[in-house]
Amino acid sequence: MTDKIHAPRVHGRSHAHTMDMTSGNPYALMIGFAMPVFLSQVFQQMYNTADAFIVGRLLGTNALAAVTSSGTLIYLLTSFFMGIAMGGGVIISRYFGAGDRDQVFRAIHTVFAFGLASGFVLTIVGVAFTPTFLRWMQTDPAVMPQAVEYFRYYFLGSMAMVMYNVCCNIMNALGDSRRPLYYLIFSSVLNVVLDLLFIATFGWGVWAAAIATVISQASSVALCMVHLLKKGNVYTVEIRKIRFYGSMLSEIIRFGLPSGVQNSVIAFANVIVQSQINSFGRLATAAYGTYVKIEGFAFLPITSFNMASTTFVSQNLGAKQYDRAKQGARFSIFAAVLLAEIMGILYYSFAPQLIGMFDQTPGVIEFGVRQARTEALFYGLLAFSHSVAAICRGAGKAFVPMVVMLSIWCVLRISYIAAVMHFVGEIGAIYWAYPLTWGISSVIYLVYYLRSDWIHGFEKGMV
Repeated sequence: MTDKIHAPRVHGRSHAHTMDMTSGNPYALMIGFAMPVFLSQVFQQMYNTADAFIVGRLLGTNALAAVTSSGTLIYLLTSFFMGIAMGGGVIISRYFGAGDRDQVFRAIHTVFAFGLASGFVLTIVGVAFTPTFLRWMQTDPAVMPQAVEYFRYYFLGSMAMVMYNVCCNIMNALGDSRRPLYYLIFSSVLNVVLDLLFIATFGWGVWAAAIATVISQASSVALCMVHLLKKGNVYTVEIRKIRFYGSMLSEIIRFGLPSGVQNSVIAFANVIVQSQINSFGRLATAAYGTYVKIEGFAFLPITSFNMASTTFVSQNLGAKQYDRAKQGARFSIFAAVLLAEIMGILYYSFAPQLIGMFDQTPGVIEFGVRQARTEALFYGLLAFSHSVAAICRGAGKAFVPMVVMLSIWCVLRISYIAAVMHFVGEIGAIYWAYPLTWGISSVIYLVYYLRSDWIHGFEKGMV
């Protein structure tokens, strides 16, 4: 079978629903791209938080612990596939910036095929091995039945979760960050309505929260597909042409595999942290999970400018506009660090109120506030590390952040936790694992950013 295809032709390099970031004011373009992403992430986090809030208020601490303990495990199981899809987004951005429509078309359909295969695998693995995963995480026996129930229903909707992220990666890679926002607003509101209907009105259990999430995610996929199936656009998906195009698949894996590994090792380290937290009991589990949900909002500026910088850098390097790529990279770092630090100060100041919104149990609030006031003032370091990693991905050098995250955020973090649990055995020492590893990775990234030739990653065929 040949890789020869014919992509649909449209006049010009940009379309009404794409953004060519190789010309125009770079700051305005990146802010224009980042703002819809930011709002999308707000609603995505509402997605993730609504279940916890409603469950915690209506079903109690055990149910809250069951739902909030899900985040790290879900991310572990999905992160590898999402990393590969991110690599596909970089490839799409690069060829879009270079004006190569045939390669854009081929990349989109290969990423789409990969998403379908990934969704199938995740469904099987998630449903079949949920109890095993939860036992590995030392889940409290009192929480276990509800956790298994929630997870199994959640993973039945794996296909919708994966395909929504794939569709968003495709649209973001082409500079279209607005439509994912519109679709996510709809599905987020739907999720909240269904949570209230199923739990508050019908009186169903924690499993209903998972069902509400799955239905909402499926609705967002349906909206994405209506858009992507429209004829005559550079991004048009043709069902009969969805397959793995050999040469393109190898290129996507080459650039996406390091991101997949990076995501997986971070997720694995977080699961280890979660398992150690779980050993302190259900109150600590509920507090940790609640804090992670709240902390997710602090990551939103980071994520927004990271996605903007990856797309901006990739498109401009594809167009060989090196100085412009550097200009965008500097701006994205500054914006992400500044906004993250502001969020950190707010979280430090209002931690009791934020944790208390989910659960008024004194022990839960105590654990959550302690973690918040250990980590929040160091969000700037987290933002810097993620920003340079995003620039590296956009430059086709995803191998670098993979190595840094594997060595510092996984091996060192786990080693530190093992040591402090052996010699100290106090939960506060676990909380310090994050600021310490953020600081070390930031120093490494700073040296790399200033001294390496990251700007010519694609030409040198490096990852």
